[in-house]
Amino acid sequence: MARRGGFPGMGKPNMGNMMKQVQKMQKQMEQTQKELEEKVLETTAGGGAVSVKITGKKEIIGIEIEPEVVDPDDIEMLQDLIIAAVNEAIRAAEDMVASEMGKITGKMNIPGLF
Repeated sequence: MARRGGFPGMGKPNMGNMMKQVQKMQKQMEQTQKELEEKVLETTAGGGAVSVKITGKKEIIGIEIEPEVVDPDDIEMLQDLIIAAVNEAIRAAEDMVASEMGKITGKMNIPGLF
């Protein structure tokens, strides 16, 4: 006769407790997400020549450019510095969100979660 319920060597899973844990995790994630949305990170490129401020929602809220890097004869360099600073800001924001959410999920890789 086949055994039913649970996993071999373990008792039947308690679905009530599992659902409570999932709900608790969901509330923690919502709270953390709100807190992250308010955080601001600042990254730089070109030794501080260009700085970018970004929120945890990955919204750019500021770009500062040192006047000495603005050379009308070399606009491409300035564009490259801005792109580098923005890309670094996005990476930093993604890393911050992943790190904070990973604390809640126990480093589970849940696709599309954040």
